[in-house]
Amino acid sequence: MAPMVHAALAIDLGATSGRAILGSLADGKLRLQEVHRFPNDPVAYNGELHWDAPRLWREVQDGLYAAARLGPISTIGVDAWGVDYALLGENGVLLENPYHYRDARTAGMVEKASAAVGADRIYDATGTQILAINTLYQVYAAAQRTPRLLAAAESLLSIPDLMNFWLCGARVCEYTEASTTQCLDRRTRGWAADLLRDLGIPTHFLKPIVQPGAALGPLRAELARREELKRTLVIAPACHDTGSAVAAVRTGGDTAFLSSGTWSLLGAEVPAPIVSAESRRFNFTNEGGVGGTCRLLKNITGLWLLEEARRQWPAPLSHEDLCAMASGAASSALFDPDHPSFTKPDNMLHAIDAYCARTGQPAPAEIGAYARAIFESLALKYRLVIEQLGGVTGTPIRRIRVIGGGCRNALLNQFTADATGCPVLAGPAEATALGNIAMQLVGAGAVASIGHARDLIEQSFPFQIYQPQPGRSWDAAYGKFKTLCQ
Repeated sequence: MAPMVHAALAIDLGATSGRAILGSLADGKLRLQEVHRFPNDPVAYNGELHWDAPRLWREVQDGLYAAARLGPISTIGVDAWGVDYALLGENGVLLENPYHYRDARTAGMVEKASAAVGADRIYDATGTQILAINTLYQVYAAAQRTPRLLAAAESLLSIPDLMNFWLCGARVCEYTEASTTQCLDRRTRGWAADLLRDLGIPTHFLKPIVQPGAALGPLRAELARREELKRTLVIAPACHDTGSAVAAVRTGGDTAFLSSGTWSLLGAEVPAPIVSAESRRFNFTNEGGVGGTCRLLKNITGLWLLEEARRQWPAPLSHEDLCAMASGAASSALFDPDHPSFTKPDNMLHAIDAYCARTGQPAPAEIGAYARAIFESLALKYRLVIEQLGGVTGTPIRRIRVIGGGCRNALLNQFTADATGCPVLAGPAEATALGNIAMQLVGAGAVASIGHARDLIEQSFPFQIYQPQPGRSWDAAYGKFKTLCQ
């Protein structure tokens, strides 16, 4: 008799690309197969920056049908980046293309909102780090710029929530994604309605919140015409991509997670939000996790620095090429990856050069030196945040679990181990898709718990360990780096 197979399709939407990855569970083994990949490029018009939501939806459908050609699909789950949202009006009509979090309309909104209700109140109510890209400030800007559009909206949905609505008709907000909005009350885990009303933000369009693993319903009839899709169930995984990535691995206690990609999300899985004067001072955020947990973390500008730098070099260079060149280059400049000058520069190399000039450092002289400066600066930023994290939680960090695409960067992994003095456990690279699939399996009853799912992942996708190497001391560089961050 053929083994029973649960085929779970993970739709993983990133800020630069998306994938459809099919996970198959049979005989206690989990296997992955990428069935569709596509770019995700923002579109600029009317002086604004938006996401092309209809095109993303077409790509989701293409991924669904590509998977169906391989056999019956048991479940589908969508994860995506946080903070951005869509407005639906009468009969579920999309009222506008969702804004990109880097759109300029949020300029000055943090200061205006803080003046209106107090920054301490916002942080205490939500436990979310104060960033201009957060949904709270995006909707606050919309309430002032386009109030009639907000009044016409019947639903406010995150990007993965929007895809779930188009897949099965459910208008709900998944908890981990909702926790990135800074509109969620950390105590009740419901919407912070009083805070929103005091900021003049409507609340009539907020939808019910569901937990990771919730079954949302079958595919819409027009999507399920193929025999392979007639019994496909839409399940909400941890819909925030970092939530899914962390769901794939065991962390907590003295083990931190580092989701390494365009952004670096560094933190720890804790039982409940930690909101204190120290967490506020270090600007840590509390985001929802699976199984009732919380992800206490800090957002760090990650390998986007390298991607933007690559755009300026004439020859196409792979990550392997850049790592080899960086390994052979001498250490030169250091910089705070989160300095405002690196947020959205026209030319990343010019931004690094200007930073070096302001701080009295020689600018990198060639490609390898730029790459090394980025890697060393990231590793030292990780050390700084690791120290802060241990102070906030009361538990010193002894190990770092690096997940996501950045875990393939052996040089950065070794720099991170050397700079922090902590062993680095690298992998799996496909943590987001695996965590997405894990919660689909839990939600469908194919595995007993998230702990069981994590065991399956670890057995199927072993990690690589990078031990701190003796030799070069990073202490002097760290002292210089801390001065630059001040």
